[in-house]
Amino acid sequence: MSTPPAAAIPAGRPRVAYPPVFGYGFRPFFLLAGVLGLAYVPWWVGSIAFGWQLSSDWPPTLWHGHEMLFGFIVAAIAGFLLTAVPNWTGGRGYAGWPLMALVAVWLAGRLAILSSGAWPVAVTAVLDLAFLPLLGFFVGGALLRARNRNSVLLGVLALLFACNACFHWALAHHEAPLAMHAVRAGLDIVLVLVTVIGGRIVPAFTASAMHAIGHVRAASRWSWVTPAVVAVMIANALAGLLDVAPGLAATIAAAAAALHAVRLVQWRAPLRRMAPIVWSLHLAYAWLALGFALKAFALVSGSASAAFWLHALTIGGITGMVLAVMTRAALGHTGRPLVVAPAVTAAYLLLSGAGAMRVFGLGVLGLRYPLVLLLAGLLWLGALALYVLTYAPILTRARADGRPG
Repeated sequence: MSTPPAAAIPAGRPRVAYPPVFGYGFRPFFLLAGVLGLAYVPWWVGSIAFGWQLSSDWPPTLWHGHEMLFGFIVAAIAGFLLTAVPNWTGGRGYAGWPLMALVAVWLAGRLAILSSGAWPVAVTAVLDLAFLPLLGFFVGGALLRARNRNSVLLGVLALLFACNACFHWALAHHEAPLAMHAVRAGLDIVLVLVTVIGGRIVPAFTASAMHAIGHVRAASRWSWVTPAVVAVMIANALAGLLDVAPGLAATIAAAAAALHAVRLVQWRAPLRRMAPIVWSLHLAYAWLALGFALKAFALVSGSASAAFWLHALTIGGITGMVLAVMTRAALGHTGRPLVVAPAVTAAYLLLSGAGAMRVFGLGVLGLRYPLVLLLAGLLWLGALALYVLTYAPILTRARADGRPG
Protein backbone atom coordinates (compact mmCIF):
# COMPACT_ATOMS: atom_id res chain seq x y z
CA MET A 1 0.00 0.00 0.00
CA SER A 2 1.30 3.45 -0.82
CA THR A 3 0.93 6.19 1.72
CA PRO A 4 -1.78 8.76 0.87
CA PRO A 5 -1.02 12.43 1.35
CA ALA A 6 -1.38 13.83 4.85
CA ALA A 7 -4.48 15.77 5.80
CA ALA A 8 -4.53 19.14 4.14
CA ILE A 9 -4.11 22.28 6.29
CA PRO A 10 -6.65 24.99 5.39
CA ALA A 11 -5.12 28.19 4.05
CA GLY A 12 -4.77 31.01 6.55
CA ARG A 13 -4.78 28.75 9.60
CA PRO A 14 -1.66 28.05 11.61
CA ARG A 15 -0.38 24.49 11.46
CA VAL A 16 -1.11 22.66 14.69
CA ALA A 17 1.77 20.45 15.74
CA TYR A 18 1.08 16.99 17.10
CA PRO A 19 3.41 14.10 17.90
CA PRO A 20 4.42 11.82 15.02
CA VAL A 21 2.52 8.94 16.65
CA PHE A 22 -0.67 10.74 15.62
CA GLY A 23 0.56 11.39 12.09
CA TYR A 24 -1.33 8.45 10.59
CA GLY A 25 -4.02 6.01 11.66
CA PHE A 26 -1.91 2.88 11.95
CA ARG A 27 0.63 4.44 14.30
CA PRO A 28 -1.22 4.68 17.64
CA PHE A 29 -3.37 1.60 17.13
CA PHE A 30 -0.57 -0.73 16.07
CA LEU A 31 1.36 0.45 19.12
CA LEU A 32 -1.61 0.12 21.49
CA ALA A 33 -2.46 -3.34 20.18
CA GLY A 34 1.09 -4.47 20.93
CA VAL A 35 1.14 -2.94 24.40
CA LEU A 36 -2.24 -4.40 25.34
CA GLY A 37 -1.26 -7.85 24.09
CA LEU A 38 2.05 -7.60 25.92
CA ALA A 39 0.39 -6.73 29.23
CA TYR A 40 -2.95 -8.51 29.27
CA VAL A 41 -2.06 -12.10 28.35
CA PRO A 42 0.64 -12.47 31.04
CA TRP A 43 -1.71 -10.81 33.53
CA TRP A 44 -4.46 -13.29 32.71
CA VAL A 45 -2.06 -16.23 32.84
CA GLY A 46 -0.87 -15.00 36.24
CA SER A 47 -4.45 -14.82 37.47
CA ILE A 48 -4.91 -18.50 36.59
CA ALA A 49 -1.49 -19.88 37.50
CA PHE A 50 -0.60 -17.72 40.51
CA GLY A 51 -3.89 -16.23 41.66
CA TRP A 52 -3.04 -12.66 40.66
CA GLN A 53 -5.98 -10.32 41.09
CA LEU A 54 -7.41 -8.55 38.06
CA SER A 55 -8.45 -4.95 38.66
CA SER A 56 -11.71 -5.63 36.80
CA ASP A 57 -14.56 -7.33 38.63
CA TRP A 58 -15.44 -9.32 35.50
CA PRO A 59 -14.90 -13.10 35.58
CA PRO A 60 -11.26 -13.63 34.44
CA THR A 61 -12.08 -15.82 31.43
CA LEU A 62 -14.71 -13.38 30.15
CA TRP A 63 -12.35 -10.45 30.70
CA HIS A 64 -9.61 -12.25 28.78
CA GLY A 65 -11.85 -13.21 25.86
CA HIS A 66 -13.47 -9.80 25.60
CA GLU A 67 -10.30 -7.75 25.79
CA MET A 68 -8.34 -9.88 23.37
CA LEU A 69 -11.15 -9.47 20.84
CA PHE A 70 -12.53 -5.98 21.44
CA GLY A 71 -9.29 -4.51 22.77
CA PHE A 72 -6.33 -6.17 21.01
CA ILE A 73 -7.83 -7.41 17.73
CA VAL A 74 -10.15 -4.43 17.23
CA ALA A 75 -7.22 -2.03 17.76
CA ALA A 76 -5.31 -3.82 15.00
CA ILE A 77 -8.39 -3.72 12.73
CA ALA A 78 -8.72 0.01 13.41
CA GLY A 79 -5.08 0.63 12.49
CA PHE A 80 -5.52 -1.36 9.30
CA LEU A 81 -8.72 0.39 8.22
CA LEU A 82 -7.48 3.89 9.04
CA THR A 83 -4.49 3.19 6.80
CA ALA A 84 -6.12 1.20 4.01
CA VAL A 85 -9.26 3.31 3.48
CA PRO A 86 -7.39 6.43 2.28
CA ASN A 87 -5.43 4.20 -0.08
CA TRP A 88 -8.60 2.53 -1.39
CA THR A 89 -10.50 5.79 -1.86
CA GLY A 90 -7.77 8.27 -2.74
CA GLY A 91 -8.76 10.40 0.26
CA ARG A 92 -6.58 12.07 2.83
CA GLY A 93 -5.19 10.18 5.79
CA TYR A 94 -6.50 10.28 9.34
CA ALA A 95 -4.22 12.30 11.58
CA GLY A 96 -4.06 14.89 14.34
CA TRP A 97 -6.85 15.76 16.74
CA PRO A 98 -9.54 13.52 15.23
CA LEU A 99 -7.20 10.55 15.53
CA MET A 100 -6.37 11.54 19.11
CA ALA A 101 -10.09 11.59 19.92
CA LEU A 102 -10.57 8.12 18.47
CA VAL A 103 -7.64 6.81 20.50
CA ALA A 104 -9.08 8.43 23.62
CA VAL A 105 -12.38 6.61 23.10
CA TRP A 106 -10.58 3.27 22.75
CA LEU A 107 -8.55 3.97 25.89
CA ALA A 108 -11.67 5.03 27.80
CA GLY A 109 -13.23 1.64 27.09
CA ARG A 110 -10.15 -0.21 28.31
CA LEU A 111 -9.87 1.88 31.48
CA ALA A 112 -13.59 1.55 32.22
CA ILE A 113 -13.32 -2.23 32.04
CA LEU A 114 -10.16 -2.32 34.15
CA SER A 115 -11.98 -0.37 36.86
CA SER A 116 -15.43 -1.83 36.19
CA GLY A 117 -16.18 -2.33 39.88
CA ALA A 118 -16.15 1.43 40.40
CA TRP A 119 -18.76 2.23 37.72
CA PRO A 120 -22.37 1.37 37.02
CA VAL A 121 -22.58 -1.44 34.48
CA ALA A 122 -24.19 0.89 31.95
CA VAL A 123 -21.30 3.36 32.13
CA THR A 124 -18.73 0.66 31.41
CA ALA A 125 -20.84 -0.65 28.54
CA VAL A 126 -21.36 2.76 26.93
CA LEU A 127 -17.68 3.70 27.13
CA ASP A 128 -16.62 0.37 25.62
CA LEU A 129 -19.33 0.25 22.96
CA ALA A 130 -18.62 3.77 21.68
CA PHE A 131 -15.46 2.87 19.78
CA LEU A 132 -16.70 0.73 16.88
CA PRO A 133 -19.48 3.15 15.78
CA LEU A 134 -17.00 6.02 15.91
CA LEU A 135 -14.49 4.04 13.85
CA GLY A 136 -17.26 3.28 11.36
CA PHE A 137 -18.08 7.00 11.18
CA PHE A 138 -14.42 7.82 10.50
CA VAL A 139 -13.95 5.42 7.61
CA GLY A 140 -17.54 5.12 6.40
CA GLY A 141 -17.86 8.52 4.77
CA ALA A 142 -14.87 7.99 2.49
CA LEU A 143 -15.91 4.45 1.56
CA LEU A 144 -19.51 5.39 0.78
CA ARG A 145 -18.63 8.54 -1.15
CA ALA A 146 -16.22 6.57 -3.30
CA ARG A 147 -18.74 3.72 -3.67
CA ASN A 148 -15.81 1.47 -2.85
CA ARG A 149 -16.33 -2.28 -2.87
CA ASN A 150 -14.75 -2.46 0.58
CA SER A 151 -17.76 -0.63 2.03
CA VAL A 152 -18.90 -4.10 3.11
CA LEU A 153 -16.39 -3.75 5.94
CA LEU A 154 -18.80 -1.32 7.58
CA GLY A 155 -21.11 -4.30 7.95
CA VAL A 156 -18.30 -6.21 9.66
CA LEU A 157 -17.88 -3.36 12.15
CA ALA A 158 -21.65 -3.35 12.75
CA LEU A 159 -21.65 -7.10 13.43
CA LEU A 160 -18.74 -6.79 15.84
CA PHE A 161 -20.61 -3.99 17.61
CA ALA A 162 -23.67 -6.24 17.90
CA CYS A 163 -21.54 -9.00 19.43
CA ASN A 164 -20.04 -6.55 21.92
CA ALA A 165 -23.48 -5.20 22.84
CA CYS A 166 -24.73 -8.76 23.38
CA PHE A 167 -21.71 -9.45 25.58
CA HIS A 168 -22.42 -6.45 27.82
CA TRP A 169 -26.12 -7.31 28.06
CA ALA A 170 -25.30 -10.89 29.01
CA LEU A 171 -22.74 -9.77 31.57
CA ALA A 172 -25.21 -7.35 33.15
CA HIS A 173 -27.77 -10.17 33.42
CA HIS A 174 -25.24 -12.72 34.76
CA GLU A 175 -25.52 -14.85 31.64
CA ALA A 176 -21.90 -15.98 31.37
CA PRO A 177 -22.50 -18.64 28.66
CA LEU A 178 -24.22 -16.06 26.44
CA ALA A 179 -21.39 -13.59 27.00
CA MET A 180 -18.83 -16.19 25.91
CA HIS A 181 -21.04 -17.10 22.96
CA ALA A 182 -20.94 -13.44 21.88
CA VAL A 183 -17.12 -13.49 22.01
CA ARG A 184 -17.03 -16.69 19.94
CA ALA A 185 -19.39 -15.13 17.40
CA GLY A 186 -17.14 -12.08 17.17
CA LEU A 187 -14.08 -14.28 16.61
CA ASP A 188 -15.88 -16.10 13.79
CA ILE A 189 -16.58 -12.73 12.16
CA VAL A 190 -12.90 -11.81 12.47
CA LEU A 191 -11.97 -15.14 10.87
CA VAL A 192 -14.12 -14.24 7.85
CA LEU A 193 -12.30 -10.89 7.68
CA VAL A 194 -8.88 -12.59 7.91
CA THR A 195 -9.93 -14.97 5.14
CA VAL A 196 -10.96 -12.13 2.83
CA ILE A 197 -8.09 -9.74 3.55
CA GLY A 198 -5.53 -12.54 3.75
CA GLY A 199 -6.70 -13.83 0.39
CA ARG A 200 -5.86 -10.45 -1.10
CA ILE A 201 -2.59 -9.52 0.55
CA VAL A 202 -0.83 -12.88 0.91
CA PRO A 203 -0.72 -13.72 -2.82
CA ALA A 204 -0.07 -10.08 -3.75
CA PHE A 205 2.87 -9.67 -1.39
CA THR A 206 4.14 -13.14 -2.31
CA ALA A 207 4.05 -12.37 -6.02
CA SER A 208 5.95 -9.14 -5.42
CA ALA A 209 8.60 -10.97 -3.40
CA MET A 210 8.87 -13.72 -6.04
CA HIS A 211 9.38 -11.14 -8.74
CA ALA A 212 12.10 -9.46 -6.67
CA ILE A 213 14.12 -12.69 -6.47
CA GLY A 214 13.58 -13.50 -10.14
CA HIS A 215 11.14 -16.32 -9.54
CA VAL A 216 8.95 -16.07 -12.63
CA ARG A 217 6.71 -19.12 -12.16
CA ALA A 218 3.15 -17.86 -12.04
CA ALA A 219 0.98 -18.89 -9.12
CA SER A 220 -2.00 -21.06 -9.95
CA ARG A 221 -5.32 -19.26 -10.03
CA TRP A 222 -8.37 -21.40 -9.37
CA SER A 223 -11.26 -19.01 -9.61
CA TRP A 224 -13.66 -21.14 -7.56
CA VAL A 225 -11.49 -21.25 -4.43
CA THR A 226 -12.02 -17.74 -3.10
CA PRO A 227 -15.84 -17.63 -3.25
CA ALA A 228 -15.96 -21.18 -1.89
CA VAL A 229 -13.74 -20.50 1.11
CA VAL A 230 -15.51 -17.23 1.94
CA ALA A 231 -18.89 -18.98 1.72
CA VAL A 232 -17.69 -21.75 4.02
CA MET A 233 -16.31 -19.23 6.52
CA ILE A 234 -19.65 -17.43 6.58
CA ALA A 235 -21.33 -20.80 7.08
CA ASN A 236 -18.93 -21.48 9.97
CA ALA A 237 -19.90 -18.17 11.58
CA LEU A 238 -23.61 -18.93 11.21
CA ALA A 239 -23.11 -22.48 12.54
CA GLY A 240 -21.41 -21.10 15.62
CA LEU A 241 -24.07 -18.45 16.12
CA LEU A 242 -26.91 -20.96 15.82
CA ASP A 243 -25.06 -23.67 17.76
CA VAL A 244 -25.79 -26.35 15.16
CA ALA A 245 -25.31 -30.06 15.71
CA PRO A 246 -21.67 -31.19 16.14
CA GLY A 247 -21.77 -33.30 12.98
CA LEU A 248 -22.76 -30.35 10.79
CA ALA A 249 -20.28 -28.04 12.51
CA ALA A 250 -17.52 -30.62 11.96
CA THR A 251 -18.41 -30.93 8.26
CA ILE A 252 -18.20 -27.16 7.81
CA ALA A 253 -14.90 -27.02 9.72
CA ALA A 254 -13.43 -29.82 7.60
CA ALA A 255 -14.46 -28.00 4.43
CA ALA A 256 -12.85 -24.80 5.76
CA ALA A 257 -9.62 -26.66 6.57
CA ALA A 258 -9.48 -28.19 3.10
CA LEU A 259 -10.17 -24.93 1.28
CA HIS A 260 -7.63 -22.97 3.30
CA ALA A 261 -5.07 -25.68 2.50
CA VAL A 262 -5.95 -25.50 -1.19
CA ARG A 263 -5.44 -21.75 -1.09
CA LEU A 264 -1.96 -22.18 0.35
CA VAL A 265 -1.09 -24.72 -2.33
CA GLN A 266 -2.31 -22.52 -5.17
CA TRP A 267 -0.11 -19.64 -4.02
CA ARG A 268 2.90 -21.93 -4.58
CA ALA A 269 5.44 -19.78 -2.74
CA PRO A 270 9.08 -20.94 -2.60
CA LEU A 271 9.18 -20.26 1.15
CA ARG A 272 12.82 -21.23 1.57
CA ARG A 273 13.69 -18.26 -0.63
CA MET A 274 11.15 -15.89 0.92
CA ALA A 275 12.04 -13.25 3.50
CA PRO A 276 10.44 -13.50 6.97
CA ILE A 277 8.10 -10.61 6.16
CA VAL A 278 6.53 -12.89 3.51
CA TRP A 279 6.69 -16.38 5.03
CA SER A 280 5.15 -15.01 8.24
CA LEU A 281 1.93 -14.43 6.27
CA HIS A 282 1.93 -18.01 4.99
CA LEU A 283 2.67 -19.34 8.46
CA ALA A 284 -0.30 -17.47 9.91
CA TYR A 285 -2.58 -18.64 7.12
CA ALA A 286 -1.45 -22.24 7.59
CA TRP A 287 -2.69 -22.02 11.18
CA LEU A 288 -6.19 -21.43 9.82
CA ALA A 289 -6.12 -24.73 7.93
CA LEU A 290 -4.71 -26.54 10.96
CA GLY A 291 -7.15 -24.92 13.38
CA PHE A 292 -10.20 -25.93 11.39
CA ALA A 293 -8.86 -29.45 10.88
CA LEU A 294 -8.42 -29.76 14.65
CA LYS A 295 -11.91 -28.37 15.21
CA ALA A 296 -13.44 -30.96 12.89
CA PHE A 297 -11.49 -33.77 14.54
CA ALA A 298 -12.39 -32.61 18.05
CA LEU A 299 -16.11 -32.35 17.23
CA VAL A 300 -16.19 -35.83 15.73
CA SER A 301 -13.89 -37.69 18.13
CA GLY A 302 -13.90 -35.65 21.34
CA SER A 303 -10.12 -36.07 21.39
CA ALA A 304 -8.30 -34.09 24.06
CA SER A 305 -5.37 -33.65 21.68
CA ALA A 306 -7.56 -31.49 19.43
CA ALA A 307 -9.65 -29.78 22.11
CA PHE A 308 -7.78 -26.47 21.99
CA TRP A 309 -8.41 -25.82 18.30
CA LEU A 310 -9.73 -22.33 19.10
CA HIS A 311 -6.26 -21.20 20.15
CA ALA A 312 -4.82 -22.48 16.88
CA LEU A 313 -7.16 -20.03 15.16
CA THR A 314 -6.76 -17.11 17.58
CA ILE A 315 -3.03 -17.27 18.42
CA GLY A 316 -1.58 -18.84 15.30
CA GLY A 317 -4.07 -17.61 12.71
CA ILE A 318 -5.56 -14.29 13.78
CA THR A 319 -2.70 -12.96 15.92
CA GLY A 320 -0.12 -14.34 13.49
CA MET A 321 -1.78 -12.44 10.65
CA VAL A 322 -2.12 -9.32 12.81
CA LEU A 323 1.59 -9.37 13.67
CA ALA A 324 2.64 -10.04 10.07
CA VAL A 325 0.49 -7.21 8.71
CA MET A 326 1.42 -4.69 11.42
CA THR A 327 5.15 -5.28 11.01
CA ARG A 328 4.96 -4.93 7.23
CA ALA A 329 2.58 -1.95 7.07
CA ALA A 330 4.49 0.02 9.71
CA LEU A 331 7.69 -0.27 7.68
CA GLY A 332 6.10 0.61 4.35
CA HIS A 333 4.13 3.56 5.68
CA THR A 334 7.06 5.09 7.54
CA GLY A 335 9.34 5.10 4.50
CA ARG A 336 11.50 2.16 5.55
CA PRO A 337 12.67 -0.87 3.55
CA LEU A 338 10.41 -3.90 3.80
CA VAL A 339 12.93 -5.93 5.76
CA VAL A 340 12.16 -6.92 9.34
CA ALA A 341 14.80 -6.99 12.05
CA PRO A 342 16.03 -10.38 13.33
CA ALA A 343 14.13 -9.71 16.57
CA VAL A 344 10.88 -9.57 14.61
CA THR A 345 11.68 -12.83 12.84
CA ALA A 346 12.10 -14.32 16.31
CA ALA A 347 8.76 -12.78 17.31
CA TYR A 348 7.00 -14.59 14.44
CA LEU A 349 8.46 -17.91 15.60
CA LEU A 350 7.80 -17.30 19.29
CA LEU A 351 4.17 -16.50 18.55
CA SER A 352 3.72 -19.73 16.62
CA GLY A 353 5.46 -21.50 19.48
CA ALA A 354 2.93 -19.99 21.87
CA GLY A 355 0.12 -21.27 19.68
CA ALA A 356 1.65 -24.74 19.46
CA MET A 357 2.15 -24.94 23.22
CA ARG A 358 -1.39 -23.78 23.95
CA VAL A 359 -2.88 -26.23 21.45
CA PHE A 360 -0.72 -29.31 21.99
CA GLY A 361 0.85 -28.87 25.43
CA LEU A 362 -1.90 -30.64 27.35
CA GLY A 363 -3.18 -33.38 25.04
CA VAL A 364 -0.02 -34.22 23.07
CA LEU A 365 2.88 -33.33 25.40
CA GLY A 366 1.00 -34.36 28.52
CA LEU A 367 1.93 -31.25 30.48
CA ARG A 368 -0.22 -29.98 33.31
CA TYR A 369 -2.61 -27.17 32.45
CA PRO A 370 -0.98 -24.45 34.62
CA LEU A 371 2.41 -25.27 33.09
CA VAL A 372 0.96 -25.14 29.57
CA LEU A 373 -0.51 -21.71 30.30
CA LEU A 374 2.76 -20.50 31.80
CA LEU A 375 4.93 -21.69 28.91
CA ALA A 376 2.53 -20.43 26.25
CA GLY A 377 2.29 -17.11 28.10
CA LEU A 378 6.07 -16.77 28.23
CA LEU A 379 6.37 -17.45 24.50
CA TRP A 380 3.61 -14.90 23.81
CA LEU A 381 5.33 -12.41 26.11
CA GLY A 382 8.59 -12.82 24.22
CA ALA A 383 6.90 -12.32 20.85
CA LEU A 384 4.96 -9.20 21.84
CA ALA A 385 7.89 -7.73 23.76
CA LEU A 386 10.13 -8.03 20.71
CA TYR A 387 7.44 -6.41 18.56
CA VAL A 388 6.86 -3.50 20.93
CA LEU A 389 10.57 -2.87 21.58
CA THR A 390 11.34 -2.90 17.85
CA TYR A 391 8.33 -0.96 16.59
CA ALA A 392 7.68 1.59 19.32
CA PRO A 393 10.47 3.84 17.94
CA ILE A 394 9.23 3.32 14.38
CA LEU A 395 5.63 4.16 15.27
CA THR A 396 6.41 7.18 17.46
CA ARG A 397 9.02 8.91 15.31
CA ALA A 398 8.77 10.81 12.05
CA ARG A 399 8.97 8.95 8.74
CA ALA A 400 12.44 7.92 7.68
CA ASP A 401 12.04 9.65 4.30
CA GLY A 402 10.91 12.96 5.79
CA ARG A 403 7.42 12.85 4.25
CA PRO A 404 4.36 13.62 6.36
CA GLY A 405 2.30 10.79 7.79
